[in-house]
Amino acid sequence: MRSRRLTVPLSALLLLSGCALMDAVSVSPPPPKRARDAGQPPAAAAALDDRLDQVNQRLDQVDGRVQSLEGGVASAQGRADEAARKADAVNSRLTRLWTNRFNQQAASSFEVYFSPDSIDLSDAAQTALGWVAKEMEEHPSLTVELGGYSDPRGSLDYNYALSQRRVEAVKRFLMDRGIQLGRIQSASLGPITNAGIPDAKKRRVTVRMMADRE
Repeated sequence: MRSRRLTVPLSALLLLSGCALMDAVSVSPPPPKRARDAGQPPAAAAALDDRLDQVNQRLDQVDGRVQSLEGGVASAQGRADEAARKADAVNSRLTRLWTNRFNQQAASSFEVYFSPDSIDLSDAAQTALGWVAKEMEEHPSLTVELGGYSDPRGSLDYNYALSQRRVEAVKRFLMDRGIQLGRIQSASLGPITNAGIPDAKKRRVTVRMMADRE
């Protein structure tokens, strides 16, 4: 008995082989597009990235400046607090001195003499004023009163100005050695016209140290 040969059209074979090939090969989805490729030309995307990088750099710089300013503010606040504490201490001392200004008596008194038309402090004057500064440093309740004089030679205006400059010279010497301005009282008293006093004794600053009464 003759067997029958099955004849399959070529098109059917191609269709079947194509299906089998599709089943055997897994199809992967296309890779996602990069952000700079999504909807923008490459040049525009690159420019945008560059701008973002510049903005980030500026933000970093601003952040660094802010941190630096915060440190400076903290340091300045500390200095301000310290200055405020010192000011409070000075105000307290000045208040006490002002309250006791009529309750003081002279503890010591001496004269500082000057050459004609001069405001220079002699070695003897500097030694005496150095002792005053030391005493005032050791005894905070002490104050000092300064009275400036001149001899009568020259015009009245000149002599008053000269006596004021002599007072300022003594005051500056004391302040340079740490005595606060509020503890120094001074006055320019002009020329001494008393004929019984030698001119050398008229060119002077009277220094009186004042102490609180017990």
